[in-house]
Amino acid sequence: MADRTTDDPKTPSHAHQARSAADPRAGMRRYRTTDEVDFVIVGSGAAGGVVARELSQAGFSVVVMEQGPWRTNAEFTHDELFVNFRGGLTNNFEKVPNTFRTTEAETAKKQGVAQYAMMVGGSSAHFTANYWRFPEIEFEQATKLGVPANSTIADWPITYVDLEPYYTKVDWECGVSGLAGVNPFDPPRSKPYPLPPLPIKSEGVLLERAAAKIGWHAVPAPMAILSKPYRGRSGCVNCGFCFGFACEVGAKSGSINAMIPDAVKSGKCEIRSGSYVRKVELGANGRVTGVKYFDSRKVEQFQRAKAVFVCANGAETPRLLFNSATAGFEQGLANSSGWLGRNVMFNYNTAGAGIFAHEINGWKGAVVSRIVQDPTVLPKELGIYGGGGFDFRSSMTPMNAALQTLPGQPRWGSEWKKGLRKNLSHSLLAIGHTSQLPVFTNRFDLDPELKDVWGVPALRLTFADHPNDLEMLKWFGAKGKELLDAAGAETAVDFGVGPMGFPQLHLLGSARMGNDPKTSVVNADNRTHDVKNLFIVDGSSFVTSGRGQPTMTIQALAFRAAARAIALVKAGEL
Repeated sequence: MADRTTDDPKTPSHAHQARSAADPRAGMRRYRTTDEVDFVIVGSGAAGGVVARELSQAGFSVVVMEQGPWRTNAEFTHDELFVNFRGGLTNNFEKVPNTFRTTEAETAKKQGVAQYAMMVGGSSAHFTANYWRFPEIEFEQATKLGVPANSTIADWPITYVDLEPYYTKVDWECGVSGLAGVNPFDPPRSKPYPLPPLPIKSEGVLLERAAAKIGWHAVPAPMAILSKPYRGRSGCVNCGFCFGFACEVGAKSGSINAMIPDAVKSGKCEIRSGSYVRKVELGANGRVTGVKYFDSRKVEQFQRAKAVFVCANGAETPRLLFNSATAGFEQGLANSSGWLGRNVMFNYNTAGAGIFAHEINGWKGAVVSRIVQDPTVLPKELGIYGGGGFDFRSSMTPMNAALQTLPGQPRWGSEWKKGLRKNLSHSLLAIGHTSQLPVFTNRFDLDPELKDVWGVPALRLTFADHPNDLEMLKWFGAKGKELLDAAGAETAVDFGVGPMGFPQLHLLGSARMGNDPKTSVVNADNRTHDVKNLFIVDGSSFVTSGRGQPTMTIQALAFRAAARAIALVKAGEL
């Protein structure tokens, strides 16, 4: 068959390189569309890469559909114009637009709402790599903390104990750096981290100072970045461009480095880049038969499969299933409950900024080295439901710093130039990562008029902030400023609280996991209630948002779902 991988015209010209024997794309198994493979996986990100590796290594034939290009580490670049200003690694809202409204009474307006990476490996190729496990309370909040008004908070159908072996598998199979036994808010773990923590940075030292002053605990951040060589991959080289950039040495432990090479080496897996899936096809027997997709030439193809995993992310997964509506599922495939697309969550982030007399240079190296999780569950007397944690970081690169000023700073002229050095080298952010309540009316569906450049109906978001979450942001914002003051900042500001801003990165809750088919889309195994050979594994299956940082839990669920699918095949139930 012809090679389906495509070059992205936005890629800098120096990145086009001849393939070598070390290229993971070389020698890959390729299937014909007429071949009925065991599994088609839609999406190659945090979840899709895990599922592909596990199923192919178990001996199943697998085709992974990825709409973006497949770049190797040698093709990644520190070009700020390409990455930060031209969106070289992310989805293009001109080609695949979104719309937004706050209530169903409004007419939605064109607005980018869901941001994700467009390449093999998905957003795990360029993520910050914070790998926090969810605390035990996350899985049973409704029972232990109650259900806030106008929220659909519920217990997960699994517990932390059920997921713990798979969290540990993420640690060891992907490669997570950290230090066990020092975080009083870390849930129980069966094994230590496979790698020591990354070296502490200036911001980490300042967070340790601040936390100690207010009676909190700053601990080494668990990061999906290798602190030393591991399984043939390089350790972090502190390149200076980490936030939002893919790793040219492969130290980031996303799917592109840790999972997909193993899947391809199995000889059973094809990564079919440049392939945009528009529909999951349902047969007369009520089972999916494969996927319809546009190839790199925009020609529609059909890939046959015995089962399908949709791992497209919490926005594109419901969109695909809505666009797969058919007789018997007029409101979207596997949506007899009517809950598909609902309960959308993104996590919240609040920020404060501090300017220090001394240089920090936090933009160099990995983004985070210390975290604080004391506010995992906020005290009852506050009357605020939820919680989260903090880190100190400087996520600006030089060009970003030139375009950003703090409140009260000059925005042009010689004084602006004087402030530029401090903005980049003397500043840091106190980032609060918080939970977010699921609300039934916060939903993704299809815009009735707008279509993408392939003619596929566009994604529409209806979303309004829950008042509880805005109150939580106020509390976290004030605490962030308190941390900055305690760290010795000359100037510290809380950026304040406003409605959710877009586009957002953490795309959660839109195909909820649960035991009751009337109030969920997938069961505890991530298999859809309605279609027995259709699985959904990504942030969409989340019941609650977590206390920030969902990617590790997405991968743990993917390891678990793949294991359950293998067991179902062996039992003759799939």
